[in-house]
Parts: sequence; C-alpha cells; structure tokens
Amino acid sequence: MVQPLLHRALSSFKCAVVAAGINRHHSGPLLCRASTSRAVSSSVGPFQKVQIQREDTAFGAYIVGKENAPAIVVVQEWWGVDFEVKNHAQKIAGLAPGYRALIPDLYRGKVGLDVAEAQHLMEGLDWSSAVKDIDASVKWLKANGSSKVGVTGFCLGGALSIASAVLVPEVDAVVGFYGSPSIELADVSKAKAPVQAHFGELDGFVGFSDVNAAKQLEENLKSSGVPYEVYIYPRVGHAFLNASPEGKQRRKSMGLNDDDPAAVELAWSRFSSWMNSYLS
Repeated sequence: MVQPLLHRALSSFKCAVVAAGINRHHSGPLLCRASTSRAVSSSVGPFQKVQIQREDTAFGAYIVGKENAPAIVVVQEWWGVDFEVKNHAQKIAGLAPGYRALIPDLYRGKVGLDVAEAQHLMEGLDWSSAVKDIDASVKWLKANGSSKVGVTGFCLGGALSIASAVLVPEVDAVVGFYGSPSIELADVSKAKAPVQAHFGELDGFVGFSDVNAAKQLEENLKSSGVPYEVYIYPRVGHAFLNASPEGKQRRKSMGLNDDDPAAVELAWSRFSSWMNSYLS
C-alpha cells in the first residue's frame, strides 16, 4: 500500500515534472528495467551481493566496507538501487573510522530510469514490508559482525529510515534525508532511537519533505524523548545530496537547478558526527 502522505506530495510534484517536459508518455504497459551493476570508483572495495532471509521471503542486498565494523543500512530513493545510492553507500563506508554499508533492494532488482518508472515502482511498494526489509537488514548485520547498526535513507528512504526509529527495535541511530513518514506508517513521537534529519528549504514535496513537513517532524520528535536534530538548508531543494555528475544532470532534468557544494559537505559532516556518536 502506497504511503498516503507521499502519494499526495507526489501528485503536486508530478505536475512540476510534467511541466518540465520529462514525464514521458507510455502508450503500453510500463516496464521497469532490471538493475544492472555499474562501476562506482571507491577506495573501500567493490560491492558484494548477499541474500537476506526474512519470514517466508528473501531479498538481495549490496554491502561494502570494513568487515566487523559498525554498519549503516542505506535505503534507496524512489529510483531503486541505482548509481547514486551506491555512491552514497561508498561514501559512507569510507567515512572515518570506517563502516560497513548495506543497501537492501526494496524493488527486488528493478530500477526506474525515468520519473514515470520510478513513480510506478514506488506506488507498487508495500511500505510496511519495506520496513521489515530494513529490520531484517539490521538483524543480519548484527548477526554478521557489526555490534552497532544505524539506518539512513534518501527521499522514500529518508521516510523509511525515520520510520525505522519507531518500528525497528535493534537500530542504534537514524539519519533521514528529505523524507518524513506519515502517521499511518509510523508515529514519530514514539521514536526509540536517536534521529537526525535533513531538508532543503526549496523542497517542493508538500507535506512530505518541504519546510512545513520538516518543522512538523521536529515537533513530533520533541515528544519522543530521544536525542534529535533537524536541519533545513537554505537555497537547496529536494535530493540536494545527489552531487555526482549523473545525479546533477538528472536533478536538472527534473527542474531542480540548485547546486550548493557547501550544503552537501555540511550535511555529510553532520551525518558523520551523528553516526560516530552512536555507533562507535
């Protein structure tokens, strides 16, 4: 079942995307491509693919970084496990003092290569099941050498990561980027793990990751009793951390023309300090 809050936010965002002329018309059934491996340069080594079992199902996940190090589950955007979430995981694995980063494949091998495909995939996602994938990923990491495990994510993954602070008992710290869960998915006032959240001042996802959503998240976290930080970055919009050449090009094609390397660097610095505090 699609998260209602994000579905409504996407309706307004889709109008902007259509106006930008990039939501292609599909005359037949919409077919999403299977995920393909793409080279991502890194000093922390290549990704390994593992299978994680939960209940009566299994899913693939991509892992990189130091064996037996503290770990961070990295949750995808609406695109799926694409080049940019792998870039983020590589960066996280390379942060001092060194982490393992694991990306659960919520879409089971599918990747959206344009806005229409990404929306189709996300609308077909069972959000409660996705939280169970995150829970299973945390448990797998703790059973395989990581004594402490955090969760982070972006857009769709940002909302799911913050939901995990409520719904995943074994998570030790959370950082969410430009996404907040609806009350139907998770009551953030009942968060049990420390939460840090990042938003862009120019974000147009109304009710999901715009400034008002960020402020509402902060109010809800005040009631939780857990440590929290909420940051709103001026002059940047949704997905502002997508700073690779391909990521920037895709953002521009969607009408997201902001580019602030200082905001990106600051957000990563805050992320690193937060995770170091709770996972070291």
